[in-house]
Amino acid sequence: QVQLVESGGGLVQPGGSLRLSCAPSGSIFNIGLMGWYRQAPGKERELVASITNGGATNYADSVKGRFTISRDRTNNRMYLQMNGLKPEDTAVYMCNARSLGVTFWGQGTQVTVSS
Repeated sequence: QVQLVESGGGLVQPGGSLRLSCAPSGSIFNIGLMGWYRQAPGKERELVASITNGGATNYADSVKGRFTISRDRTNNRMYLQMNGLKPEDTAVYMCNARSLGVTFWGQGTQVTVSS
C-alpha cells in the first residue's frame, strides 16, 4: 500500500530552521491538495499549511511569515521550510495528500524546538 514518508525533523534551538520533506513510497496519480499537519502532546491535530495542484497556498495564522510550503509536481514531493522556530512549534508533523477521493497520510516526523 502506498504511503507518504516524511523526513527532516529533529531537535533545533528557538529561532532555528528545519526543512521537512514528504515523498510517496510508490506511485500516486492525480494528486490534488497536499498539506502539512501537526499534533502536539495533549492537543488536537491541526493544519499547518496546504498547497493546491496549481500552487495556491494556505497557512495557519501561527506560522504565517515563518513557514513556506512548496511541492514538486514532477515527483509528487512536498516540502515545508520552517524558519524562526518557536517552542510552541514542537509537535509531530505529518503530510497528507488527496488523490481521486483517497487520502494518504505519513507516519510523521518529530520536530522539537528547545534550548
